[in-house]
Amino acid sequence: MIKKKLVLGISFFLIFSVIIPINADIDSPRKQMKEGVLAQDVTCRGGLELVIRTNGMSACVKPDTVDKMFERGILSTTKLTKSNAEIVTIPASSMSIVNFYVTDNDLNKSHRGIEVVSTEGLFEFTVNGIPIQGPEKMIETGYDTGQFYLKLELPETINGKQISQDDIILIKYLDESNFSGEQSVQVKSIPLTKTFAEIETSGGGSRIGHEFILRLYEPDANRDSRDEDKISINKLEFRSEGGIKTTLANPKFDANSNYLIETGPNTNIFEVQIKIPRQIDGKTIHIGNWYEIKYIDRTTPSNSDEKIIFKGKIG
Repeated sequence: MIKKKLVLGISFFLIFSVIIPINADIDSPRKQMKEGVLAQDVTCRGGLELVIRTNGMSACVKPDTVDKMFERGILSTTKLTKSNAEIVTIPASSMSIVNFYVTDNDLNKSHRGIEVVSTEGLFEFTVNGIPIQGPEKMIETGYDTGQFYLKLELPETINGKQISQDDIILIKYLDESNFSGEQSVQVKSIPLTKTFAEIETSGGGSRIGHEFILRLYEPDANRDSRDEDKISINKLEFRSEGGIKTTLANPKFDANSNYLIETGPNTNIFEVQIKIPRQIDGKTIHIGNWYEIKYIDRTTPSNSDEKIIFKGKIG
């Protein structure tokens, strides 16, 4: 009898210890999306079903609530149906442009040419549930790829209100024939985020003659989500005391590349290794001198050039 109680007690403890943390560790849909999880990838607690509202926000509801929400017209879709189509997005460029790719081999009808396909009847675009105008055409990325590129230009305002980083873009794509030969809808929900450039250094950036890494966060320079992009180092200006003014392309900086190179596909982070020299163009840099490295971001939300400046002091 004692053994049975012991076994039951252990079994109950194991079940309790496994089940409770699973639910306890699942954040609310809103919190998950704030942390970067896409609406269609939100995890729901057991017994709840994932739905996406017309405003682009996800929700976890009981199965019997889904039909009621659908009848009221507050759901964008009830189920994310499996399909041979796929939507891949590149982060919004300064809250003005969203670049994305749609992979759908059914649209790849000419295997010897690059397809240009009308988007009429295939897409719906909304911001916070409000419809916006989308691109009229999409173009295949190459011969026989089945992948199509679209560029969605966002309006400056929605119903008189300025677009903000908290807004949600919802992209719906009608796949006319999925794996089962049936129509299905693919949904991609994208929270907008600010994409200002930032500069930082690591490893001895204030000591003359010591190598260090200059790191630039610049999503607007991330033009190819599948490969590493580059930024020419002549786009970064170096200034210091005594009228010193040049660019990092000056050979005195002994850069390991003519470019800041993205650290990986779609990271938005660009790096180059340089040294601060003792002299530049006959002018001497002294310990205690200030210096700054400036990058001009020409694609800010205000459509004006913004100077991104890193300031340091020679140690």
